[in-house]
Amino acid sequence: MVETDAFAAISDPNRRYLLEELRRGPKTVNELATGLPISRPAVSQHLKALLDARLVSVKAEGTRRIYAVDDNGFFHLNLWLDQFWMR
Repeated sequence: MVETDAFAAISDPNRRYLLEELRRGPKTVNELATGLPISRPAVSQHLKALLDARLVSVKAEGTRRIYAVDDNGFFHLNLWLDQFWMR
């Protein structure tokens, strides 16, 4: 897996929307695509970028893939940001 920079991943407004939706709870691609003016394949591509940045996790439940916020990825992002606030 190629790791993507978390800041590059969240620079896209569609990805920020996906993260905001996932913050409310785990969801499938179909559930996430409902609120966006883009196709399900495009949502999947955005989710892949968030997965590569380790900001989102995925688990299989039967034929469905359930996406959720990856707390560990945000922990590392927060550590980096905190250095600017803790001076």
